Amino acid sequence: MKKLVLAYSGGLDTSYCAVHFSKDLGYEVHAVSVNTGGFTQTEIKEIETKAYQMGVKAYKNIDAIENYYQKVVKYLIYGNVLKNNTYPLSVSAERIIQAIEIIEYAKKVNADYIAHGSTGAGNDQVRFDLIFQALAPEIEIITPIRDQKLTRQQEIEYLQSHGIELSWTKAQYSVNKGLWGTSVGGSETLTSSKPLPEEAYPSQLEKEGSEKVTLIFSKGELIAINDFEGSPQANIEYLNSIASKYAIGRDIHVGDTIVGIKGRVGFEAAAANIIIKAHHLLEKHTLTKWQLQHKDYMANWYGTHLHEGLFLDPVMRDLEAFLESSQQSVSGDVTVTLKPYHFTLDGIKSSHDLMKADFGSYGEENKGWTADEAKGFIKIYGNQTKIYQNVNSRKK
Repeated sequence: MKKLVLAYSGGLDTSYCAVHFSKDLGYEVHAVSVNTGGFTQTEIKEIETKAYQMGVKAYKNIDAIENYYQKVVKYLIYGNVLKNNTYPLSVSAERIIQAIEIIEYAKKVNADYIAHGSTGAGNDQVRFDLIFQALAPEIEIITPIRDQKLTRQQEIEYLQSHGIELSWTKAQYSVNKGLWGTSVGGSETLTSSKPLPEEAYPSQLEKEGSEKVTLIFSKGELIAINDFEGSPQANIEYLNSIASKYAIGRDIHVGDTIVGIKGRVGFEAAAANIIIKAHHLLEKHTLTKWQLQHKDYMANWYGTHLHEGLFLDPVMRDLEAFLESSQQSVSGDVTVTLKPYHFTLDGIKSSHDLMKADFGSYGEENKGWTADEAKGFIKIYGNQTKIYQNVNSRKK
């Protein structure tokens, strides 16, 4: 029997792959899930049980939450990365780590083949294939969903014909849950006009009113929330447990895919959205104008390259070095008010706050210069514009 490692999530696509490879084609299937956050031990056990029901030979769950944070999420926070000013790269970021972990496992067990359940019209096929090809070009990649151009309904009917029963109502939506957020795809996201229904989102509104939380950062990393101190990834999970009760972080992202078509996906990322906005506010107080200026476009490129699967390109390490260096003074507390479906940033406290009254209060008084010095500065500062207008007005 040929040994095949399957990137297995327990969802509809990978369930089809597991049954197809093990029962139709007779492969020795090793199903591998990579936990990049968002799953309880009970849920992981359920995924394992499903895998064996699908006929796999072995199942392996790899805990990669800390690895995911250290290699990817940390830099998304440093860069305040929101794709198209909306999407915190919840799924595209974790796919990179999942692909690396899976291909390393495939090499350890001497697999002949590696497979994933991506379609031929999305981004994940590119991300998985790029990583697999770069790290193990000798292992053949097999992708039945892409190759057979299967629809979700065809997959459901196939599994039913093999006696596999899943929650078919839930299977109407493709839900990918992780540390940095959850994506939700369904028939509505294939259109340009329909919103996702309330029940499609994994978290529902449980709390009314408002609640204040304080996020404590040290050199750009979230080290505590209120009185809760844990690892950065534990803090993210803790914040999400609080904020998701307010149904915060829902939106629909529209963007340009790697394969050149427009894509639309719903997502829920309460902790990611709050952390990025809080971190950005702290940066606006603690970084210089030019640090903020250059960080903005460099972080955008970092997010774009990551989204498009180019994590292994050395330019990513160069960008990470810049982003990490920029965080030396990004320490302090940010107070946030949580409300149903949204949140507000109240303010910050930091010993690195550059908004120092010793040098003047904006719009009120100046303490670091005289009126005559201000007039001289303005005159010289405007010299180029004045010269341009003087020269070119004569030519009209």
